[in-house]
Amino acid sequence: MADKFESLEQQLELFIENTRQLGIIVSDFQPLGQGQNVLNQKINTMVSEMQEIEKFRPLLQDVHVPLEVFNYIDEGKNPNLYTKDCLEKALEKNEQVKGKMDNLKRFKGLLMVELTKVFPNEMNMYRALKGEDRLK
Repeated sequence: MADKFESLEQQLELFIENTRQLGIIVSDFQPLGQGQNVLNQKINTMVSEMQEIEKFRPLLQDVHVPLEVFNYIDEGKNPNLYTKDCLEKALEKNEQVKGKMDNLKRFKGLLMVELTKVFPNEMNMYRALKGEDRLK
């Protein structure tokens, strides 16, 4: 799996470098002489590289990237921060849920105590049905 990503990365780096070189060729373009031939060669090279990049498509069909990652990239952030932020959000949500569960357990305990004071017989029957100890 990592090998195909490395190959794609190398191909993309080569394409980016040739795109940079094409920009230089265009900015210094000389219509007279070899300028047109050099430009045509570079464009043909880039078309070939795009075809090579396209060959990676079937190998990477099963890779799904969340849209939020692209938002991070558009904002100029490192896409690795997306994973960090997701983990932080998950931890925060986990703490919230844990707090709610703890509060519900305390509420249940207090409710059981108060209901036992008001409805002792019914609560004994309830505990017998639930299989709970009378002291719980």
